[in-house]
Amino acid sequence: MNIPAPVRHPETPAAATVRLADKGLYLPLPDQGEAYFNYHWLRDNCPSSFDAGTRERSFDIFHLDAAPRAAQAVIDADTLVIDWQGEDHQSRFPLTLLASYTTGRPRKDPADKRRRAWYSNHYADVARFSQPDLMAQDQKVAAWIEALLIEGVAIITDMPDTDAGLTELAERIGTVRPTFFGSYFDVKTHINPTNTAFTAAALELHTDTPAEEHAPGIQFLHCRANSVEGGRNLFGDGVAVANDFRARDPEGFRLLSETEIPFYCEHDTYDMRSRQRVIELDEHGEVSGLTISQHMLDMIDLPQEFLDDYYPAFCRFGRMLQEEKYVMRFTLHAGECIVFDNHRIVHGRAAYTASSGDRYLRGCYTDRAEMRSTYRALTTEGRFKS
Repeated sequence: MNIPAPVRHPETPAAATVRLADKGLYLPLPDQGEAYFNYHWLRDNCPSSFDAGTRERSFDIFHLDAAPRAAQAVIDADTLVIDWQGEDHQSRFPLTLLASYTTGRPRKDPADKRRRAWYSNHYADVARFSQPDLMAQDQKVAAWIEALLIEGVAIITDMPDTDAGLTELAERIGTVRPTFFGSYFDVKTHINPTNTAFTAAALELHTDTPAEEHAPGIQFLHCRANSVEGGRNLFGDGVAVANDFRARDPEGFRLLSETEIPFYCEHDTYDMRSRQRVIELDEHGEVSGLTISQHMLDMIDLPQEFLDDYYPAFCRFGRMLQEEKYVMRFTLHAGECIVFDNHRIVHGRAAYTASSGDRYLRGCYTDRAEMRSTYRALTTEGRFKS
């Protein structure tokens, strides 16, 4: 276990004593006063409980014959030393480690970045990275992921005109994640379309595959050709809209962030259904994104009297999404790939004339959890060393 090196604290006198209680002990800590630690937690998290090779816990507390209890515990310089009753085992904890577990809060996550809202004028400031650079440099990948964590969108340039180019890019941050459409999808005009995206019609602002129980987190759209008239891309930051909606319409925000509504996607070989909240909140109570799609919204099956309040709030929010203040309009060019958080960024397009040229986008998804994992691995050493 990679524990921070002990630092001597004169505030903790060598004579400071540890008080043993029935289910835990009281430990004087530098600059914090006396802190309580449960015996089960201490025995389970002894530094020797973790294997440096596998980076997993090798000790199984279930195999103890009796509840763990300290026979004695002392402070040795900057280390808590515990001898356990009924065991030939001694635990040594750096006080710096114990000091970080006194509050009962989750340990710090480097991937928990504060989101920055953006508006219709954001296109010039969208983070841009070259695909060859991302393939060659881990630090560029870390910067790319950071942009996705903070702003939810980035444009990748210099994409090769190949299927493999998209796969190689996606695999820099995760594993290509299949949906009921398959591992990849091709956005072209189809003769017998099974999705509105496969037509030349306008596509309203939406998030993808809301009918899945857990919709994929990161979407890739690689533009291979775009010479048609029309079809401008429409993108909006769901965080910006929902935050403003919260201030403008607190009761509407409450309804949309607390109520699950049904979504569906049905065709000959699939019938996908889920229930989602339109506005998503994270563990801090902050807006993390949206789930919204008018063409995949099922017939809402909530009590009709409840809909007297819900539907007007839903419509107010939907109209707000389309306000000029929030909609970024641009044209994605061949050789570019736009990558965005599918749980935050709403996207759509204007109608285009299919006969006026070529338009081909190839897409796929990865998961947000894998992206965050990649970011942590690239930017921090972690707790273990092999």
